Amino acid sequence: MEFKALYFDDRLLKVNPHGVIGVVTLWSRPEYVMERFREAGVDLDPATSPIAVFGTLYGNGLRELLRNLLYNPQIQVLVICGHDRSGSKQELENFFKNGLELVSDSKITYSGGLEKPYRIKGTRRLIDGLMQPELFEKKPRIAWLGDPTTAIIAGKPDDTAVLSEIKGFFANFERFQRHSMEQSAKNMVRPSAVPPLPQVETLYYPSNPRAHHVIKKGPLEAWLDLIHLITRFGRRVTLAKGQRIELQNIKVVVEEPQKIDPEALASLNLDPEKIGKYFSGFLEADLRPDETYTYGNRLRKYFRLDAVEILSERLRQDPEDRKAYFTLWDNTRDLTARESRPCLVSVFFRTFADKLTLTATFRTHNAMDAWLLNFYGLMALQQEVAGRVGMTPGAITVFSHSISIDPKELDRALTVVGKRKWKMHLDPMGYFRVTLDGGEIIVEHRTEDVTLKEYRGRTAVSLQHQIARDVAISDINHAMYLGRQLARAETALKEGREFVQD
Repeated sequence: MEFKALYFDDRLLKVNPHGVIGVVTLWSRPEYVMERFREAGVDLDPATSPIAVFGTLYGNGLRELLRNLLYNPQIQVLVICGHDRSGSKQELENFFKNGLELVSDSKITYSGGLEKPYRIKGTRRLIDGLMQPELFEKKPRIAWLGDPTTAIIAGKPDDTAVLSEIKGFFANFERFQRHSMEQSAKNMVRPSAVPPLPQVETLYYPSNPRAHHVIKKGPLEAWLDLIHLITRFGRRVTLAKGQRIELQNIKVVVEEPQKIDPEALASLNLDPEKIGKYFSGFLEADLRPDETYTYGNRLRKYFRLDAVEILSERLRQDPEDRKAYFTLWDNTRDLTARESRPCLVSVFFRTFADKLTLTATFRTHNAMDAWLLNFYGLMALQQEVAGRVGMTPGAITVFSHSISIDPKELDRALTVVGKRKWKMHLDPMGYFRVTLDGGEIIVEHRTEDVTLKEYRGRTAVSLQHQIARDVAISDINHAMYLGRQLARAETALKEGREFVQD
């Protein structure tokens, strides 16, 4: 039986395809370990060597190594000789010695029916449960020969211990084991099937699920970013009404709230007429007999006062008033009623930079079907109050305590996400000018043509820490750009070259 690799074939150093030993070099280069073996007098002739292959094992490749091993049962000895930087030696040994245990609380799931990962007992290594030690008809013997690097003794390099360990093992192997192993290898057959590598099903990417925010110029691009965040970072939860993909306390700021072009809405399978009708009827005070609540009713009639009128009057009397706040939630009813209750629970008007801003809080939010509709309703409310007060509408901020997507709508959501386009946005915190001055890098934090603060340092890392400490940057793209400029400036400083910022 010849050695044939199912995985990483191009990364393995093959010696004798009929050999019965596999050498695992961990983090050491296979070429280096092979040279150590050669210095120790180990037979590396492709026709006669007992070694079939040399290969690394960093840890992440353990799944592939085990599958290669299962497919090549003639490999009956695994010799480990290498730098054990990440504990992969212990993981390999414990797989055959201790076996696996199910990790039921893991966030990782696999597609194809394999629900949870396993852990190699006695280690932290997660691995799929398709590869179990019991699949090996005969578990390989594992021999540890140590680190192949030359020791420094009394200030001088000493190969004695390394080469002695390697020589001793192979001398013993040739004398007592090789013949019987080669004979048994002749009767071995490959397994009819080797478990495939499972595909990880990414339910969500890691993040703080309560720290996301969106800041955009218009409502459509804000909504597209919002759906992207939920599909990427949302967590699966099970409600009484079924499963949802949820984020909490997400904040969306729309700087210039305006109606969206009907063609743009239609391109996303949204009904412009329906959205327009919602905008027009949002502030209607009367409640139909077949309705439990409407936002217009809660705002204008339910509490026996017209919030639109009262809030407008307060702001007319004092444009800087901070009591223009109204709650739509009725504790006496909404905490106990069986009927539906409002999702929009509060609105707050505030003058900022001579414009009337609106902040709205939603208890729960259906991101796909309700967010844009609700935003249009908020625009109607803002425009009505701003018109009565004689002010220009400003930004609208929407807080959603629980915002979610039905998993059954995920295909729709991903279609929406596909419409997102990357655009360059100026960082509202300003920009940076990077220059060299003698033996230092100078970074000026600027806005318009004014320098707010100057940072100095000899390395990109020291400047990175200074700027991060001051929270002087807010845009990811801007931060990555600045990082590139600082790295270029540091290189230019070390090499004595001129630096020109991109």
